[in-house]
Amino acid sequence: MSDTVSPWVRRYAPLIPGGEVLDLACGSGRHSRHLAALGHAVVAVDRDNEALAAAAGPEITTTEIDLEQEGAAWPFGPERFAGIVVTNYLHRPLIADMLASLAPNGVLLYETFADGNAQFGKPSNPAFLLQPGELLEWARTHGLRVVAFEDGVTDTPKAAMVQRLCAVKPDFPRVAALLPPF
Repeated sequence: MSDTVSPWVRRYAPLIPGGEVLDLACGSGRHSRHLAALGHAVVAVDRDNEALAAAAGPEITTTEIDLEQEGAAWPFGPERFAGIVVTNYLHRPLIADMLASLAPNGVLLYETFADGNAQFGKPSNPAFLLQPGELLEWARTHGLRVVAFEDGVTDTPKAAMVQRLCAVKPDFPRVAALLPPF
């Protein structure tokens, strides 16, 4: 797995207001370290204890949780996080509770594989692939305002079909959505 910060996360992470950020399915912590460098306290969650050991660092609290385990419950309360970052992970039963944990002015950065990825390799199971417009539907259903959305093929770090979303809760001020240049 690459240690390079996703260009999507690098581009939109500066929009996250001050406060605690959740890096869900954090792996070895590439985004946790980036978010901590931006001044956030980070809660880094993964089910892989070895990956969490690599993710640990200043301003990063690592937590081993298998949210896909039978009977697992979302462990975080409502409106806790200024930002939530998820890359290369999809477990639909978490979505409503995860989005409820976003602060009223919070930012969601989500990037993962989409339908059509089988032509590039794994994941190819539809359970792990976003359907067309699925991230946009989440935003609509949960009252988020879309700042940016992409749906298509990327070649970095490897060829894949992906969807990407940067969305904000209603209290996020429109003037704070200062979009960086390409």
